[in-house]
Formats: sequence, C-alpha cells, structure tokens
Amino acid sequence: MATTTTNYGFDVPTSSDLVKNGATQIALLGQDIDTFLFRPFSRNAIINGGCEIAQRGTAAVTLTAANFLYPVDRMFAGRSSGTTGATAQQINSTTLTGFNNAVRVQRTAGNTSTNDLYIGQSLETLNSTPLAGQTVTLSFYARAGANYSAASSNLGVRLYSGTGTDQSGLGSAFTGTASPVSTSQVITTSWVRYSFNATISSAATQLQFLAFYTPSGTAGAADYVDITGVMLEVGSQVSPFVRAGGGSMQQELALCQRYYQRFGDTATASLFCTGIANSTTSMVFVMNLPVSMRVKPTVLDYSALQVSDSASNYTITGLSSTIGNTTQQYVSASVSSGLTQFRPGYLQQNTLSGYIGFGAEL
Repeated sequence: MATTTTNYGFDVPTSSDLVKNGATQIALLGQDIDTFLFRPFSRNAIINGGCEIAQRGTAAVTLTAANFLYPVDRMFAGRSSGTTGATAQQINSTTLTGFNNAVRVQRTAGNTSTNDLYIGQSLETLNSTPLAGQTVTLSFYARAGANYSAASSNLGVRLYSGTGTDQSGLGSAFTGTASPVSTSQVITTSWVRYSFNATISSAATQLQFLAFYTPSGTAGAADYVDITGVMLEVGSQVSPFVRAGGGSMQQELALCQRYYQRFGDTATASLFCTGIANSTTSMVFVMNLPVSMRVKPTVLDYSALQVSDSASNYTITGLSSTIGNTTQQYVSASVSSGLTQFRPGYLQQNTLSGYIGFGAEL
C-alpha cells in the first residue's frame, strides 16, 4: 500500500491501489487494522502519562540524589547529585490543547549546580514482558523554559530495558541493561510532540522511560523543562495520546493506586477506619485498601492525624504498619496517654491537611 496515516498507525491504500487491485488491498487493510487494534498496550504502557493524578499533592518537591520523588503518580523525579537547588511539580496551566497537566522539572533561580535533572517511569515486570521482542514507539510533549540552560537546548531521552525483575533505581543500573532509545532531542519554548522508535530485546523483562537535562551556568528564573503526554506503544507509528486506563480517569487512578494510595480530604475532615485501644497509649486499626497493591506496602506516610474514642480526641505521636497484605493493612497508632484499654475508637484527620498513605513503588 502506498500511503501511511500516522494518526491511525496503519497503511491506507490510495485510490489507484483500490482501482488496480481493490479486493487484495482491502483485505490487507483489514489485517493491518486487526493487528493495530489488538496489539498489546495499543493504548499506552505508561501510567499517568498525562500527569493528571497527583495523590501526594501538587506542591513542588525538592529533588535529591538519595531517592526518587513523585511530583505526580508513577512519574519519578530526581537529580544525579546534591540535595538542594532543583524542584519538580505538577503544573495545571499547560496551554497545550487536550492536556490539563504536565510535570515541570526546574533548577532554582541562582543555583549553580550542573548535575543532571530527570523525570521518568519504571514499568514493573508484569507490564514490561508483553513488549519484549516488539517494535515500539515512545512519544511525549515537551517545552523548555525561557532560561533553559542545557547545551544546545538538548533534552536527553532514554528507554532502558533490563533482564531483572521489578528492579528499582535508574535503568542504567538494571541487570542486563540496554538502551533501545538513547538520544538527545533539541527542544524549544513551544510545545512539540517528539517520537522515537525502538526494538525491544526478546529477553527484556523490565523497561524504564527517562528524560533528563544537564544545566549549565547560573540558573535563571525559568530554567526548566515541562513534559506531558508520555506514551509507549507497540508499533512504529505514533498514535494520538490516550491514558493507560483506556480513557477513563477512574481507571487511570486505579492503575496508580497499585503503587501508591493516599487517604484524606481537603474539604471535610475524614474518618478513615474504626479500631480498638489495646493499651492506654495505643489504638489498632484494620484499613481495607480499595485497589490491590503491587506488593505489600513498604512505605507508610502520614500527617496531622488523631484517634478518637468518642470521649476525647488524642493527637497521634507515631504510626506504624508492619502486618498486612496487598489489600489490607494493620495500623497501630501511638498517643501520649489517656486511652481506655479495649474501648473502640477511630482514626481520623486532625486538620484538613491530614492524610495517611501506603506505597508499593518499584
């Protein structure tokens, strides 16, 4: 067939083709459409590629080399060295048609550190193996700030593969690491969609998308890069962006909650669960998780919580969760004193900024 329509991702016959050999051309088109529609991850292997879900909040996080931070769900951010002078956060004014949100990675004005700043996503093994041996297309939208300081306005782009299982950290350190995509892309201060083709090794069991820049000199007020609309799909043609959940925000949230779940309400003080005092300084609870997590949560974070036994409220001095599984967590809350052993109570927000979160990231 003669014409390729990239919005569809399959070849479309020309009028001349149809006149000369219409039946054959229509049969070939049907086969191509079947292949396109029923390919694995035809919609998107990147979860929250539109940067819409930010369960941890939308405030800027200060990047460090010690660990990944998540300015939006599933999208990690960090820097190659240092603990200050760079941030990442969700932005909600993109001026990009079809997108409400993006992630901004930025060097703080006046900062002189030239360590790499990066944003990316690691796919767990269960979601990586269907792409093994496949031709894939990685795509995203990006724009630079007015003071973007990378040499020649370059943005580094990587698609790493590895042969380990659910490994953490940068893909360059994966077992059996390879770089099916390894390039630099010149970006501008306008939104542009970039795409890259690659063939994934048949032995690959884990993938990671990474975009990064190496700043130079002293940062101006707008030394940043914005990224959104990240897609990883099977095939050599770039398709219109869709969420990994197939279009539904609720499905996308559920996919994110496999890795992190936060409970809290900024409008009305929330009661999370009921429990019972097992001493004068401790109350225990069982929390049911709405989505089964990737593994038993390894991270518990919280802020501004209290327990109540209907007689009084008690500010929490400590919270732990060492027993549980992927759908249920046994939570123990410590207070200074005052509880009555075996009296029932509940765990709730102390202020509207209070929350409790469970993490099972890679």
